[in-house]
Amino acid sequence: MKCPYCGDEESKVIDSRPTEDSERIRRRRECLNCHMRFTTYEVVETVPLIVIKKDNSREPFDRQKLLNAMLRACAKRPVSYEALERAVSSIEQTLMSTYDREVTSVRIGELTMQELKKIDEVAYVRFASVYQQFADVESFFNELKKLMGDRKK
Repeated sequence: MKCPYCGDEESKVIDSRPTEDSERIRRRRECLNCHMRFTTYEVVETVPLIVIKKDNSREPFDRQKLLNAMLRACAKRPVSYEALERAVSSIEQTLMSTYDREVTSVRIGELTMQELKKIDEVAYVRFASVYQQFADVESFFNELKKLMGDRKK
């Protein structure tokens, strides 16, 4: 495993344990060259999931890309990294549980908004404003009204 700090390929495993969902194994490693520690995750290799983008181009599903988008939406919000990891795992599990190996970016966006709505409403609105590309203040306000209506229920 290549060290993210110095690039050396020699490291030792210090700790190994399954994640909460038991889908991956989390390993703490120490670089034998610079002695810095880092975490890696081991996952079962599956048939790749292909994302069909809005312009009909296709690319492999990237878990990290989804996590980064959610991190941006949650910037300066009281949301833990672990909560976002669980949400991404939930989205990934939902996508993998279907028989289709191709999924639209629209579907991923909808699932992401559902998860963010549960975690943090401000992050949800931030993500929705970028994802749904609100044309004007009125469409943004309508989304806020829907959110407030859901909150009352």
